[in-house]
Amino acid sequence: MVEMTVTRIDGNHEQLSDSDVSAFTASISGGVLSPDGSNARYDEARSLWNGMIDRKPALIAQCANARDVVNAVKFAREKSLLVSVRGGDHSAAGNAMVDGGLAIDLSPMNQVTVDPSARTAIAGGGARWIDFDTATLKHGLATTGGTNSDTGVGGLTLGGGIGWLSGKYGLTCDNLISAEVVTANGDLLTASEHENSDLFWGLRGGSGNFGIVTSFKLQVHPVGNMLGGLVIHPVEKAPEVLRFHAEFSADIPDELNTVAAMLYSPDGDPVVAIGLCYNGPIEKGEAVIEPVRKFGPPLVDQVGPMPYSAIQAMLTEGLPRGRRYYWKANFLDHISGELIDDLAGHYSAVPSPFSLIAFQQFGNATRRVPIDATAFSHRDASYDCIAISGWEDPADDDKNIAWTREFFEISKKSSTGGLYVNSVVESDAASLRAAYKPATYERLARLKSKYDPINFFRNNPNIKPG
Repeated sequence: MVEMTVTRIDGNHEQLSDSDVSAFTASISGGVLSPDGSNARYDEARSLWNGMIDRKPALIAQCANARDVVNAVKFAREKSLLVSVRGGDHSAAGNAMVDGGLAIDLSPMNQVTVDPSARTAIAGGGARWIDFDTATLKHGLATTGGTNSDTGVGGLTLGGGIGWLSGKYGLTCDNLISAEVVTANGDLLTASEHENSDLFWGLRGGSGNFGIVTSFKLQVHPVGNMLGGLVIHPVEKAPEVLRFHAEFSADIPDELNTVAAMLYSPDGDPVVAIGLCYNGPIEKGEAVIEPVRKFGPPLVDQVGPMPYSAIQAMLTEGLPRGRRYYWKANFLDHISGELIDDLAGHYSAVPSPFSLIAFQQFGNATRRVPIDATAFSHRDASYDCIAISGWEDPADDDKNIAWTREFFEISKKSSTGGLYVNSVVESDAASLRAAYKPATYERLARLKSKYDPINFFRNNPNIKPG
């Protein structure tokens, strides 16, 4: 009899018999992959957006439906296996894969159905925003979906979800109507304002701590052609461009969201750019953003009418799958001149042309939701100040990670003290506490005790039962 060595939830190792694996495989309609060499798809299935992550699960359950997820959770509980959950896998931490344990892969569950009359859409747990937007935009509808079309719907929603449309429609989690969730006991529950409302509160910002969401029902909104694009200046002008952006973005209408960034152009030149998305009548938008287009003047003005799908793809090309990534971020309530000067100086020493520093705007509607309405509690912030480092050569890991951590310490001096949970790479106690207001964290810990008292779902920005 062939046996397989697996990692348990307590970190110890034990053997699974061939009959155990065969029975489990028969219960997963989407199939189960292992590193035994008999299935060439294993290496492809364990690869993630962040090429720095190279983990080898003992088993990968490619779940095709909620029943598969239930069976995977029950098997893992029965065998006390360490588990991870893969949705869109677009993170620096790489929590979607786990060495030696069971990876519950939702990527086959990427279907999106739209009800245009109700203005709702239901996305499978493995859908990415390109899947979601492709389905909803056929009906002239969309919802807040981050700033990168390759991001997973699940991870973004569960962490909060800052995006181009958040000025008018709030965070992604503010648009969540209900979710189907497989809990640590293997139960399939519905969470909404009217059913398991405490769980629903925790899903909207509490990350993947409370279960595996197999489907998300989201409110979608009418969208047409938008006014968007990048206005680009030479990086030497970064201090004045970023000061202008800080002043301009502090008082704008709901229809407009901005991102300002220091980055390298596709031609290999360091630049500073202001990204714009105006979600409203083009003529009004032209008047609103005119100061941005006139300031400088810029090297390049790429702003014009475009579909939302093009705006979503605007930054995707610069962050391709398979590159090595690491990032850090701090929330800001305003952008000070001192911080701009410090970060402009820091970017001048960036070790890789694939790295950037950005100020992503929350948006007006995001800040109008009461702090205790959802588990995303840092609604007093105005910007997410983030450094995303990307590089190709493993030999360059240390210097790129060190540069990013130095950015974090510089920006931390000007921060609100809060962090975006989707930017937590190391799940240390200080970072996890900073991702939530104190009262929110304590409430999440109690919720964890109710729905996952053994901390079965721990391969995430982990909130321990308390």
